[in-house]
Amino acid sequence: MTKRDLIDEIVRLYPAYSRRDAEVIVNSVFESMTEALCRGDRIEIRGFGSFVVKQRLAREGRNPKTGDLVAVASKRVPFFKVGKELKQRVDLGYDLEQGETDSSSV
Repeated sequence: MTKRDLIDEIVRLYPAYSRRDAEVIVNSVFESMTEALCRGDRIEIRGFGSFVVKQRLAREGRNPKTGDLVAVASKRVPFFKVGKELKQRVDLGYDLEQGETDSSSV
């Protein structure tokens, strides 16, 4: 699913919102999440998962083309950990339209 697909889904589920309103909402949510991660905050969405910032230490890597050693600086990277409920729903092939599991996978 792309950001555009997400906007289209909001418009489909909530026809009172215009496409522009849905776009502003989605962009605002993503911007708020980005700002929180930049501050080093943790984002937790119950039933979905959590986003945290992890520190990667400096290390020596290799240039894959030449094999030469390259110094890789330490950096902060965003990390997503899937929530238990989402993991189970994906594993069971949860059908969002009908609200039940796919009988062939059970």
